[in-house]
Amino acid sequence: MTQDEDGGERSGRQERPGPRATAMPAFAPHPARDLVLGEIHARPFHPVTSTRTFLRYGFQVDDAGAEADRQWFAGHCRASGAAGPEPASRHHMVRIGDTVLQRERHGEFVTYTWDGPLDPTAPRDAPPPDHPFGAGFRAAGPLLVAARLDFVDADTPAFAERLAAFDGTSLSASDVDRGAATIATDFRQDRDGLTRLLVGARDLTDVQAGALVQRLLELETYRTFAMLGLAEANRQSPSVSSIEATLLSLTERMRQSEGLEANRALLTDLTRLAGDLEAGAARSAYRFGASRAYYQIVRQRLETIGETSRQGHFTFTQFLSRRLAPAMRTCETLEERQANLSRKLARAATLLRTRVDVELQEQARGQLEAMNRRARLQLRLQQTVEGLSVAAVSYYVVGLIAYLAKGAKAGPLKGLLPGPETLTALAVPVVLVVVFLTVRRIRRHHGEADGEG
Repeated sequence: MTQDEDGGERSGRQERPGPRATAMPAFAPHPARDLVLGEIHARPFHPVTSTRTFLRYGFQVDDAGAEADRQWFAGHCRASGAAGPEPASRHHMVRIGDTVLQRERHGEFVTYTWDGPLDPTAPRDAPPPDHPFGAGFRAAGPLLVAARLDFVDADTPAFAERLAAFDGTSLSASDVDRGAATIATDFRQDRDGLTRLLVGARDLTDVQAGALVQRLLELETYRTFAMLGLAEANRQSPSVSSIEATLLSLTERMRQSEGLEANRALLTDLTRLAGDLEAGAARSAYRFGASRAYYQIVRQRLETIGETSRQGHFTFTQFLSRRLAPAMRTCETLEERQANLSRKLARAATLLRTRVDVELQEQARGQLEAMNRRARLQLRLQQTVEGLSVAAVSYYVVGLIAYLAKGAKAGPLKGLLPGPETLTALAVPVVLVVVFLTVRRIRRHHGEADGEG
């Protein structure tokens, strides 16, 4: 043992460091780990550094259509000398010179967003040069979203010109980010079918500008898809009204219907009506659910933007609340009508089914009573037959005894027995009693055997 400088004892052996880890352990990942971790970066925005214009198109697609579109876009990227999206990729961005083209895969739609430089002196309605949505572009599916956003300096004639071109009756304009920018739109389509959006920048950083542009384009995208629920509600409303009227007619018939066949016919009509209602509700359930989800996203985007009203103009929140909220309430109302109708149809069907069951039970009870009556008649007939059978068997037995008596008179017992007539007469009551007791014993034995079975 040796002493250290402080006088304490220490071991003469030096501690060896353990083996140094060269890498963290690799565990088997969850199948959805990449999706979960990558979702937070699934739809990134890029900073906006100068005056630019943005075009967004949204197409409704199914899974097959989305895959076909991905393959086309991959070929389009390769033709431009860029890498295409992977099969599982939901977001892909391609830079070509000073322009950017992004493809995003959503649940039921695909969006393409392009941005490029904007010439502030160019006419407002002039199409952006070099945009990719020409004859060589392939639409992924039916077009629903078409928007153009111009990002310019708020203190330039270009901003004033574009702001003055909006329809004043539906113009929505507000300041955002504590006055760092002004946003405006009239939610109307121009001659190219595009909803025009305008951002006038003052003190926005490049990152703030990119985030604001993305939120506004998402706002336009999701509010458009949210309105699909209204189209579905308008389509389903006549059918629901017809089912309500038919149910009222059937309930009136229920009050007056009598008889098993009439109630069965009513129950069949109710069941068919319930099937029609459930089929319509199943078709609209996804659409209404998706509209609710899109509407919540719209509200979240509006809250994130943080608008401040400009005198004399609606804010985006005020305008959309007056237009979008009633549409969502219409969808909710139709869903409630469908749910109430389903409950009413179920109650009516239950009442009718109970009535049919009671009538079937009454019918079954009547059949059982008829069977009991037939069984009693059969028993009486059987008892009558048994009485006749006792007489018949006794008659034949007495006849045999008479033949025996006549034979004995002529045989060796002659003189020892009474005459045949007397012997036959004496045998009649004995035979009757014996036959009766034998038949009764046989019947009792059968009854006991039936009871055991």
